[in-house]
Amino acid sequence: MTVTTEPSTRAERTTELSVQNRNLEMNLMQENLARAHMQERLQEAEHQRLVLRAVRAGRLKRRAERASMRARKVLVTALM
Repeated sequence: MTVTTEPSTRAERTTELSVQNRNLEMNLMQENLARAHMQERLQEAEHQRLVLRAVRAGRLKRRAERASMRARKVLVTALM
């Protein structure tokens, strides 16, 4: 048993499928854009964390150096 369809029905189905495909593509593009945006934000946050860590490490290093110098001065004055 064969089903024959009119050309106009085929054209409507083709058009409907085309619209559905276009809608799906647009949704996927929006999702990809959102993922890329979130990935960029995550990378920025990670970069900021690393910068803050480096700044904090520099401060702690300077603080340790000052404490070391104070300890040396105290030791020198105690030995004299």
